[in-house]
Amino acid sequence: MTSKLNHWIDGRSVVPASNEYRVGDNPATGGAGAEVALGNIDDVKAAVASAENAARAWRRFPSAKRGRLLGDLARLMREKNQELAELEIEDTGKPLAVALSEVENSAAYFEFYAGLVNLPVGDVLDVDPDQHIYTRREPFGVIGIITPWNVPMNQAARACAPALAAGNVVVVKPAEASSQTTIALAQLASQVGFPDGTFNVVLGKGSEVGTELVRHPSVRKVAFTGSVAVGQTIGHIAADRVIPLTLELGGKSANIVFEDADLKFAASEAVRAFTTNAGQICSAGTRLLVQRSIHDEFVTAVADIVRELRPGKEVGPMITRDQYQQVQKYFDVANQEGMQAEVGGNLPDDEALRGGFYVNPTVYSNVDNSATLAQEEIFGPVLVAIPFDTEEDAIRIANNSDFGLISAVWTKDISRAFRVSEEIEAGQVFINTWSTGAVQTPFGGHKYSGYGREKGIEALNHYSHLKCVVVAY
Repeated sequence: MTSKLNHWIDGRSVVPASNEYRVGDNPATGGAGAEVALGNIDDVKAAVASAENAARAWRRFPSAKRGRLLGDLARLMREKNQELAELEIEDTGKPLAVALSEVENSAAYFEFYAGLVNLPVGDVLDVDPDQHIYTRREPFGVIGIITPWNVPMNQAARACAPALAAGNVVVVKPAEASSQTTIALAQLASQVGFPDGTFNVVLGKGSEVGTELVRHPSVRKVAFTGSVAVGQTIGHIAADRVIPLTLELGGKSANIVFEDADLKFAASEAVRAFTTNAGQICSAGTRLLVQRSIHDEFVTAVADIVRELRPGKEVGPMITRDQYQQVQKYFDVANQEGMQAEVGGNLPDDEALRGGFYVNPTVYSNVDNSATLAQEEIFGPVLVAIPFDTEEDAIRIANNSDFGLISAVWTKDISRAFRVSEEIEAGQVFINTWSTGAVQTPFGGHKYSGYGREKGIEALNHYSHLKCVVVAY
């Protein structure tokens, strides 16, 4: 029996105005998934009206009290980690360990921003002895948050926690393929005492509900995570309305390995970088740039590790049927372009997985950076290994991409590590590691990877605006 999801508006479950629902897929089996409400403009209006009604009171909430509620939500999420993980698995098919990790990471956002609500929010400016001039940061009001299907609870928490901490109220539109944990998150927020209307969730198709949310005149800022094409559409609407926008879009991140690196550790991290969440994260390290002198040896080491990964165990399925089909199309493109798969490039042989949306983790070697699979975001566990000769060559290849989200540099030469990291066009660069999990680190990209920053103290600045007050004595 599948779950039936309604909107969460004004602290209660609300059936869609259309009374229509969408039955999704269970990616692990290919069977029926959750039954999700199909919202329309009336549901968006109701959710935003609820948020508007709550906005003034929430803005005037004592900051310490806001912080306690955020902390209480984090604690309750950890108490219910198994229940939340199971909902995540129903929607995404992830291995249990991955789902539990996502619950912990999501709770960490609320915990982190609970501790930041009392940060100084402005400065006193020494301009004129006859004037008292100061600045203060103030919330926007109603924030529209549109999240993707790949890590739904994490993405909702990443945006909602700083938005609420800064004194805003939120209306969240999760992806229709994976809405259960976002609804659960809003329900838990109500349970710990968030006032009705501060945390609303409206369900439905992005082309309808998401678009109407961005267009709504009372939504004063939007945060979107998803594809470049949809981000461009939202960007046009936001530009016409002259409202701020945070966009976290695609990636084709370069993982650069020099011949003097710790190759054993770099190989294991290279595998983690492109197989985490079955490659369905924007920050996946899917371009492996390897110095030519060690290319064959290193790629062999990576491929050997990949062969030990088992779809259905360590690696989950593609979360949507469309994405499952999309990755297979890229396998066909690779074959057409004459690319050599060291491992993978096909579907698992295990009959037990045939109903689900599983693909084998794949490594292609000796790829030219101009190849389709080197330039386009695949959003699956597919790695292309690209040889380079010199430091300058590595930088040129790394930056020859429409994206600029993440990069890593592997070398024992610390001077080279700093030189290369400063030349790379990316929002985050890691040296001798691959890790994007810490909530304290600002996250965002350049070029088609988007703009604005999530996570860290910087996110609070993106969920508030600056006012200057001048008082004449």
